[in-house]
Amino acid sequence: MQKVKMPKSDSYDEFLIESLKDSGHAAGFIEAILEEKNPEPALLRNAVRKVVEARSRMNNLADSTQLKHEKLDKLLTASGCAEIYAFVELLDALGFRLAVTVKDDELMTEESVKVATTINESA
Repeated sequence: MQKVKMPKSDSYDEFLIESLKDSGHAAGFIEAILEEKNPEPALLRNAVRKVVEARSRMNNLADSTQLKHEKLDKLLTASGCAEIYAFVELLDALGFRLAVTVKDDELMTEESVKVATTINESA
């Protein structure tokens, strides 16, 4: 059987990238992929890639972060994300779950931008 690649919707990709500029949304996006019961390895790689792309478009991505992403992407490609999902399954068996959250300093920065935007819109 031949694999057929579905065309991407430019508007959905743009919507997704825009929504992933919000740190809370990006964290939830990655966390939802990690919580899948029958995960597809490509989903995690794609989720991380989309978050990196969103950060890159915000000019909020250091060169060292891009290099770390490239290294992780190679590892995930080679392993099919097996180690990460095995870790998630072990945590689940132990009664824990892996959570992806926004660092406090990131939240403060985003709140400052929202307040500044609100003030500018009111003026």
